[in-house]
Amino acid sequence: MRISVVRPSDLGATEIGRWRALQSSDPDLANPFLAPEFTLGVGRFRREGPGRTNVLVAVVEDAGEIVAFFPFERGPLGIGHPVGFGLTDLQGLIAPPGLALNARALLRACGLAVWDFDHLLAAQRTFAAHHTVRRSEPVMDLGAGFAAFEEEMRRAAPKTHKTIRYKERKLGREVGDVRYVFASDDPEDLRRLMDWKSDQYNRTGRTDRFARAWIVALVEHFHRTGFGVLSVLWAGDEPVSAHFGLRNEGVMAGWFPAYDTRFGKYSPGMIGHLRLAEGCPLNGISEIAMGRGGKEFKEGFKSREMPIAEGRVARSSAGAGVHWMRTTPLNKARGAVLDNPTLYKRADRVLKTYAKLRGRSR
Repeated sequence: MRISVVRPSDLGATEIGRWRALQSSDPDLANPFLAPEFTLGVGRFRREGPGRTNVLVAVVEDAGEIVAFFPFERGPLGIGHPVGFGLTDLQGLIAPPGLALNARALLRACGLAVWDFDHLLAAQRTFAAHHTVRRSEPVMDLGAGFAAFEEEMRRAAPKTHKTIRYKERKLGREVGDVRYVFASDDPEDLRRLMDWKSDQYNRTGRTDRFARAWIVALVEHFHRTGFGVLSVLWAGDEPVSAHFGLRNEGVMAGWFPAYDTRFGKYSPGMIGHLRLAEGCPLNGISEIAMGRGGKEFKEGFKSREMPIAEGRVARSSAGAGVHWMRTTPLNKARGAVLDNPTLYKRADRVLKTYAKLRGRSR
């Protein structure tokens, strides 16, 4: 095996073509977060330099043929993460399902002391021994068309489906005719979504991702290039909710949903998500990966689940020791909250209370 490490921008047409061919070897690799466009985009807009995170790709060759790509971020002390860590809902090697590399040897070649992951494809053999927790991500299967999906949803989650359709009719009566734009290219629509999302982050005590200039630039780039799909739900002349997802061939990854809180009583996010499911098959998309989190909302929509894993691969080093002390207790606490609906609700209330107090002190 030969492993070379390059910047994403150094990959040529031949390497990108091989990346796409490897993606086609496993349906789960079709997820947009594992597409070359995602790594290329993050590599372009993430700041690099001494003391900063570097976005890199390990190219693994065997007998002169590329057998895997390993996109990663490398920070100080050799601490590594998946590309777009904190923004991505799926991570892993771009490689055939049966490939098993020596994980620590891979880290050594990449100059990493540790590689920390939280949404790894659990089926990948290279990192199987390094899982600490296994979970699952919900997926909406639209392969048989929207009518079949809606019928299954009506059967599996009748209350959720009935409530969404009732509120959709009510929105139309009280605000204006409901319409859905599947793919808006209007920059103002995107700016509005980011404003709504920033407000949500601040209102609920979360970190505002759109306060980071590089993330704003990345999202705008994906919107301009068509790798990102911006969908908007309207009631009359009022935009009430929006969703920005990433698309790779027939797979969409949910990313940034948001809505205007003035219309919160109509559950516009859920209406929009059902309209998104309706629009996807008409636009060649057969699957929506919904990502982890917000479990109650997603339970009514999921068709199946994708196994994912959290964990870390570490070599004996000072950097790995520092990383363990900083992250392991926090990761365990966060995992316990995400896995327990009662704790999740309590934590959500605490964050919202904190956000209100923080707002009053400004």
